[in-house]
Amino acid sequence: MPLEKPKIYLETTMFSFYHETRRHGKYPEYKAQVREIFARIKAGEYEPYTSTFVLKEIADEMDQANQDRMTSLITEYGIQMLYESDKVSRIADLYIQEGALSSAHITDATHIAMTAVHGLDSIVSLNFTHIARPWTIERVRRVNKRECYAVVGIYKPEEVLES
Repeated sequence: MPLEKPKIYLETTMFSFYHETRRHGKYPEYKAQVREIFARIKAGEYEPYTSTFVLKEIADEMDQANQDRMTSLITEYGIQMLYESDKVSRIADLYIQEGALSSAHITDATHIAMTAVHGLDSIVSLNFTHIARPWTIERVRRVNKRECYAVVGIYKPEEVLES
C-alpha cells in the first residue's frame, strides 16, 4: 500500500516568495526553495492546503498585479481552501495565551491552528519571526498535546525539501 502524501499548509509567505524579485541576501535561495515545493505539489508529492486567512493577507498587498499572481497559484496548483471555525479560533487563542505568538500576530497563530485542527502534517513558512522559530514550535506542541491535537510540523521550505 502506498504511503499517503504529506498534507501541507502553505502560509502567505509561500505565495509571496514564489514571485520574489529581490536579488540580495537569501531571497533568491528562498524563491528557489518555494518554487521547488510548488513543483513537487504539481508532481503530486504533497497534498496542499491554504486558508481564507491567506486570501485576506494577499488582499492587503498594495500591488494588484502581485495580488493576482499570488491568488492564481491557488488555482494553478490545486491548493485546497480551509475555512475559519470556532475550533480554529479557540486553538489560535490558546497559542496566544501560551505565549507561542503575541496577540498582535493572531493571523499567524490562526495559520498554525488551521494546520492542527484540520489534521494536516505540517505548515510551511518563511515567516521566521513569528511562525518557523523554536519558541513558537515548542509552545504550539505543548498546546496541541494538551488539547489532543496531533503535533504538527512547523517547517521552513528547505526542511520540507530535505525530507
